[in-house]
Amino acid sequence: MPMLNAQDVAAASPGNAWDFQATMLPKVSRTFALTIPQLPPALRHVVANAYLLCRIADTIEDEPALSVDEKGRYEAGFVEAVTGRIDARSFAAELAPRLSDATSEAERDLLRQLPLVLEITRTFTPIQQAAITDCLKVMCKGMHHFQGVVSLRGLDSLRDMDSYCYCVAGVVGEMLTRLLIDYEPELVTQSHTLMRLAVSFGQGLQMTNILKDQWEDRHHGVCWLPQEVFSRRGVQLNDLQPGQQDARYADAMIELIGVAHAHLCRAVEYTLIVPARHTGFRRFCLWSIGLAVLTLRNLQEHLDFSAGAQVKVSRAAVAQTISLTKLSDRYDPAVRWLFAAAARKLPLTTLGPNWDATQSVPRAWPWRRASYLDSAVSRRNPEDARFL
Repeated sequence: MPMLNAQDVAAASPGNAWDFQATMLPKVSRTFALTIPQLPPALRHVVANAYLLCRIADTIEDEPALSVDEKGRYEAGFVEAVTGRIDARSFAAELAPRLSDATSEAERDLLRQLPLVLEITRTFTPIQQAAITDCLKVMCKGMHHFQGVVSLRGLDSLRDMDSYCYCVAGVVGEMLTRLLIDYEPELVTQSHTLMRLAVSFGQGLQMTNILKDQWEDRHHGVCWLPQEVFSRRGVQLNDLQPGQQDARYADAMIELIGVAHAHLCRAVEYTLIVPARHTGFRRFCLWSIGLAVLTLRNLQEHLDFSAGAQVKVSRAAVAQTISLTKLSDRYDPAVRWLFAAAARKLPLTTLGPNWDATQSVPRAWPWRRASYLDSAVSRRNPEDARFL
């Protein structure tokens, strides 16, 4: 693969950063290409930009040609480039040639054009930029930590899975909530509840993806499932083979589907805190929740699946979800009824007390203070630190 220098990156850049962002989004995410345009313009462009930056972080984590140490170095360098401490063109020029064909061409192009993405980031307000960079700091440090401990035997416990989901999805929920409250100051009085539910929202979506993609993850040498849930039933994750699941595996999966379902229930409550007049934001949330519920239903009905494509939500189901939420998104009882109807056959696992959003003295999140959270907490107001 030929080497690129900073001049090559600049020469390859499209002339308009905004056009590049709009063109790139559907190339790297079918789901977010549907949901992000529902947001009001003042949020739409910020969230799209933040998603592309998170996708670059995820690309570095998933690149098989990089060692764990190299991933950690490049994740740290990526954060430095986003915060302006190092030159983004030089960073992109160094990393882009290291990406293998296992990374899609769209993701490689996105990384090559990091300076163009950051042109847009620099136009945001200080509050918006802080929300994005705080999220990326936690995400990048957390992903590097878990890259060093994950294996085919899975994560040790459900709490470890919670912490991983927090690093890759919960912090995104927090970021979106900070952007939402900045956009709608009326919600500041609900900030504590929103921040707690936002982490749960992210957990529900990420757990659904982990369950759906477990066989593809195993093909890449990793497993994000919690070993304790399976070992209680006599199942060793490192021995799992697609198409050879038994009743013990099915029992463990039912428990985890129930956990994801419980988090998605909280995601609905998060959404309904947002005033009904903000239909775009509600749709942004409800479409993601609806697709996750349908995926969990597919998983429950096909516990012998051997590939994520077998439980993927059909285009017809996506269209139906969009149509139904458009009809109901202004009416809280209708939203609750629709969600209950879609999830009526799913198991529901009771969450632990640490997930209780009504606690008068919230516990630290995650339960054991992790070093990759420190930088995010230090950037926030002291009052905000309690949300973690």
